Amino acid sequence: MKFPNKSRRQALATLTSGAAAVALPALTWAQTWPTRPVNVVIPYPVGGTTDVIARTLQPAMQSQLGQPIVVDAKTGASGMIATRFVARAPADGYTVLLQTNGIVITPHIIKSAGINPIRDFEPVTLLAAQPMVLVTNPSLPVRSIKELLDYAKAHPGQIDFGSSGAASNGRLATEQFMRQAGISMNHVPYKGMAPITQALLSGEVKLMLSSTTPQINEFVKAGKLRYLGVASLEPSELVPNVEPIAKTLKGFQAEVWYGLLVPRGTPREVVARINDAALKALAVPENRKIIESAGAAAEGSTPEAFKSRMEREYKAWGEIVAQVGVTED
Repeated sequence: MKFPNKSRRQALATLTSGAAAVALPALTWAQTWPTRPVNVVIPYPVGGTTDVIARTLQPAMQSQLGQPIVVDAKTGASGMIATRFVARAPADGYTVLLQTNGIVITPHIIKSAGINPIRDFEPVTLLAAQPMVLVTNPSLPVRSIKELLDYAKAHPGQIDFGSSGAASNGRLATEQFMRQAGISMNHVPYKGMAPITQALLSGEVKLMLSSTTPQINEFVKAGKLRYLGVASLEPSELVPNVEPIAKTLKGFQAEVWYGLLVPRGTPREVVARINDAALKALAVPENRKIIESAGAAAEGSTPEAFKSRMEREYKAWGEIVAQVGVTED
């Protein structure tokens, strides 16, 4: 339909005012958000690192947002119960997920999870990162990453490495390490960190890639285990005097990270409010110390930077899982 010039201007004015009328309530709502408590859902048991981070940041974030923050643990299915719960929640900012990088790994392994982290979530911020460390039994005759690579190439398939499960972060990170280094080692899975640590202490397996833990630190200090390298791109204060694996194996990085996400479609203004509150909470020196005592380093990022990292890692871990052929369905 064609309008005369005057009518056309009137029609445009009507459409513009209509759009403004729709946008104004949404903008006002975002400015007044939140008006009730915000639930932060964690996928792992109370007392774990996700719980420690959530409760450490809770007071400062409550102060910033002006509403209570309720930490709600929904455990099970390798973190997928909590993840699905938040993915299906209303996209209004009142249900937030505090997850690890398991969110970009587990959906490749548990196909029935029905989760695509890139499709289903809006990343808010990276909160903290915990670099993995390559730990060896002292009976393995190597004292550096270069010596390990040389030894492994001279003894293909003869080094046993352990992990806390066939689809664990440690197993997949070691597969990534072998793939990048062009070496072959033999995988021995255990049911959890306690048995794999004991197997490493006894020499039943010779090495593992693991998150840093106070217990492993003590065994290293006692000379019962040895740190060979840290899987961060730069030296880490969490494991001082341990060289990055990336110094020898360029670009190698394996971390357990923790971040905040909200359901896809959550308004940008609300994402920005949560991001701002989290960054201010992370800036509190005492909060950073508590997070470090749990074995992680406080980080903080923009939503865009966190999204880029998730997209990159989701693709990379998908390729590794497909190569290894691990599934839990």
